[in-house]
Amino acid sequence: MGSWKCGSCLSSLLIPLALWSIIVNILLYFPNGQASYASSNKLTNYVWYFEGICFSGIMMLIVAAILLVLENDNNYKCCQSENCSKKYMTLLSMIFSALGIAFSGYCLVISALGLLQGPYCRTLDGWEYAFEGTAGRFLTDSSVWIQCLEPAHVVEWNIILFSILIALSGLQVIVCLIRVVIQLSKILCGTYSVIIQPGII
Repeated sequence: MGSWKCGSCLSSLLIPLALWSIIVNILLYFPNGQASYASSNKLTNYVWYFEGICFSGIMMLIVAAILLVLENDNNYKCCQSENCSKKYMTLLSMIFSALGIAFSGYCLVISALGLLQGPYCRTLDGWEYAFEGTAGRFLTDSSVWIQCLEPAHVVEWNIILFSILIALSGLQVIVCLIRVVIQLSKILCGTYSVIIQPGII
């Protein structure tokens, strides 16, 4: 019962994390609160990977919903033996938790790449990635941010939002990893065995 409550709590935590990921990713399309840059494709290319909207957002909402369903005691009826049913529920829970790690891990990597690349902005030389060759050193040197003339404050906008996405997806990875450990401990520590005995099904 204690592990069920812990797993259910962790799965529920994925829902607000996913919703916030969607919101933050959407905000990346409106630097300085303007939609004109998205319509004219003057955004960093990494926002078009939909890392927060699709993978860390919608897909994680689906994963969280499935995990909550799997944790419902009423679902332990997939075969004749209750122990047999729990085996399948545990294995399915591990699989979807692993998928959650993959989805949120994708968002984490893409957001980190977007943060290191820097924004696509207008400089004195035209529209370009002003900090692409700096290996992220511009992140700690705010004096060079003035190179981006348009959109206004786009460097701060990208740094804050990509950093939030990294934090949100990082938390999702941790939550899903904890869930995998919980389910694995049930198997390895003998809560119930995953070896299907002949005649059970």
